[in-house]
Amino acid sequence: MLKPAAAYFGLVFGTGFVLGAIRVPFLVPAFGDRIAELIEAPLMLVAIVLAARWVVRRPCAGCGPATLLAVGAIAAGLVLAADVAVGLGLRGMTLAQVFFDRDAVSGAVYYALIALFAAMPAIVGRRGAGGRATPSNQPSAGVGRSREETRPADRRG
Repeated sequence: MLKPAAAYFGLVFGTGFVLGAIRVPFLVPAFGDRIAELIEAPLMLVAIVLAARWVVRRPCAGCGPATLLAVGAIAAGLVLAADVAVGLGLRGMTLAQVFFDRDAVSGAVYYALIALFAAMPAIVGRRGAGGRATPSNQPSAGVGRSREETRPADRRG
C-alpha cells in the first residue's frame, strides 16, 4: 500500500513541480497568482486522473475499494507533508500560513483538488482502470435491463 501511494504521489507531485516551474516565472507575472493557479488546476486534475488510472492498473491491480482509498489518503498526506516542508523549510512560513494563507478562490480549488486526489484511485477503481464498468458495479439482473434480457431462455425441443 505504501509503494503505490508513493508512486501516485510522485507522479502527481512531479507534474505539479514542472507546472509550477512554468506557472511562477511566466503566468504569475502576466496574470497574477489567482489566475495562474486557476489555469494550472485543470492540468493538475488531468494529471491526478491519469496517475490514478495508472496506479489502479499497475501496482494496485486487483486492490479493493478500501485499499484504493488508503492509497489515495496516504498520497494526499504526502502532498500535505511536502507542502509543510516547502513552506517551513524553503519559504520561511509558519504552519498556519502554509495551510491558511491562500487566496480564497484558488485556495478552495487547491483543497478540492487534494480531496479529489485522495479519492481518485477509488473512483477510478470503481469504474475500472479503463473507465469500463467492473463486475462489482454493473447492474444486477433485472436492474437496468429489459424483460427479455432477464427472462430465461425458452427450452422447447
